[in-house]
Amino acid sequence: MPHDIFSEINNAVLDLQASQLQTYERPLRKVAQLLRNPELEPYNAELTVGLDLDAFIAESEKSIGGMVGSGQLAWPVDARQALGLTLLLIERLAANPNDAISFSHQFFHSGSKVIAGIHALTGQLIIPFVRDYKSYVHSQGDTEVALKPKFSRKVFIVHGHDDGARETVARFLERIGLEAVILHEQANQGRTVIEKVVAHSDVGFAVVLLTPDDEGCVRGGVPEPRARQNVLLELGYFIGRLGREKVCALKRGTLEIPSDFAGVVWETMDSNGGWKQALARELEAAGHSIDWNKVMRM
Repeated sequence: MPHDIFSEINNAVLDLQASQLQTYERPLRKVAQLLRNPELEPYNAELTVGLDLDAFIAESEKSIGGMVGSGQLAWPVDARQALGLTLLLIERLAANPNDAISFSHQFFHSGSKVIAGIHALTGQLIIPFVRDYKSYVHSQGDTEVALKPKFSRKVFIVHGHDDGARETVARFLERIGLEAVILHEQANQGRTVIEKVVAHSDVGFAVVLLTPDDEGCVRGGVPEPRARQNVLLELGYFIGRLGREKVCALKRGTLEIPSDFAGVVWETMDSNGGWKQALARELEAAGHSIDWNKVMRM
């Protein structure tokens, strides 16, 4: 039965990023194992043909100086070769996790703790690789592995405590033929909240509801209404994952707008329903087909 191999890879990478010195080996091996899924082998063969990992490492080691972590990897100019070398490198490190410690110490040193190097290796090498590797597989045509489609009709709704706003937006999206994804409606499966967000972020668009659920201020200031902290975290996450053009913030009521978000377009969720047309325009600009007759009737 087809399965989403990249969802499993992402979960293994999350486990690796959260691991400690006593536990990092298992998720590292899991990542390598999943990357060698038989249905991915044709792509792996194309990426790694003619590559010499030993020569790459030897050339990189020439850059190691007297300072800890001074080494720089000697990446080739060809992006495909760099992708293939990273695949081979992950397999090498997973086969002997002790090598991963010394390798990260040489090229990804980050603080006094040994595990910090593994975390830096994960964040700076493995996570970008998984993203680019997935894009590479997508670009090569059909595969029996059930990859998430490039263009998804799913829309993630980021929300706070305003259940009415959440349900209103969800029903609007469903009536114009889109699938609303609401986090608390999804199974937990023993995951943390952020793991659930990542697991369900295979969407084509995100709507972020900025509602005055909390209060806050600078020290000594007067508390003002603001969105919940989880909403701001997920706002940043989806801007980074999807791009600003695929995230629409709907502001309801009076509240503080995050300073880093200043200058980015947001829409007012007014009581007369004008926000529906504004949201539909943003969805259409992002590539969705919108039935404007349905929008105007709501």
